Amino acid sequence: MQPFTIMILVADSGSTKCDWVFTDGTETRLTYHTMGFNPFFHSTDLIESEIRKNEELAATAPAVEHVFFYGAGASHESRNEIVAEALRRVFTNAQVVVDHDLTGAVCATCGDDPGIACILGTGSNSCYFDGKDVYEEVPALGYVLGDEAGGTFYGKELLRMYLYHELPDKVHAALEKEFNLTKEGIFEAVYNKPNPNVYLASFMRFLSDQREEKWVRDFIYNGFSKFINIHIWKYENHKEVPVHFVGSVAFYFSDLLREACKIHRLQIGVITREPVFNLVDYHLRKLQISA
Repeated sequence: MQPFTIMILVADSGSTKCDWVFTDGTETRLTYHTMGFNPFFHSTDLIESEIRKNEELAATAPAVEHVFFYGAGASHESRNEIVAEALRRVFTNAQVVVDHDLTGAVCATCGDDPGIACILGTGSNSCYFDGKDVYEEVPALGYVLGDEAGGTFYGKELLRMYLYHELPDKVHAALEKEFNLTKEGIFEAVYNKPNPNVYLASFMRFLSDQREEKWVRDFIYNGFSKFINIHIWKYENHKEVPVHFVGSVAFYFSDLLREACKIHRLQIGVITREPVFNLVDYHLRKLQISA
């Protein structure tokens, strides 16, 4: 791609963290990180405040011409406006676009080609892209009812089995040693404190540390199989197009994900932890075409 001088800022936000990349279209790309923003849980004022706390990110504001923000929960115009207003307050010279993280996953993995794009991070979701339009066969139900194979799903199942004394002794003991868990503490974090989905997903680090345990590997694999059965097999042509994945769970457990896809006879495509870099290339290409 030839250098194309235009100041853009691209953000990919889950519920846990948000990755930002600022570029002028050359090889210079500045990367920033903030907490994740989800309009289900966060107000315009909070989002604006947290962006400004990152002084280096806020310092780019006068130069930014376009902001492209893809985020969890940004799937409805009214919720998108919560984020968009915060962005306009900070990046006052920029055109602001806010869209769903699922759309971002499509742009980052499928590009302009048909495929199935999946998110496996704090939460989970999937869609089919026919090269022009995006279709969701199965809705995302969030961390209470859904998020199969997302961090919240695994965290919830892990804690449920811990409280019911269903975990293998070794895993149970390791969990108690690392977190000093109590029923009261778990209930407080899940039912009373803010962002329970982030709390539940935080146990993925423990599962990653314990991944050599057969029970843990089976636990993760079974979650992937459940996601495939519910979310991917519902698309009639799921065996005819590549299936792409973005998110930390997909990336860090990619060996088990590839195994599950092979068993389910899927054509696996891109697996990336941070789709923001692919999104930068995508938008530079689109802006260059339209210039």
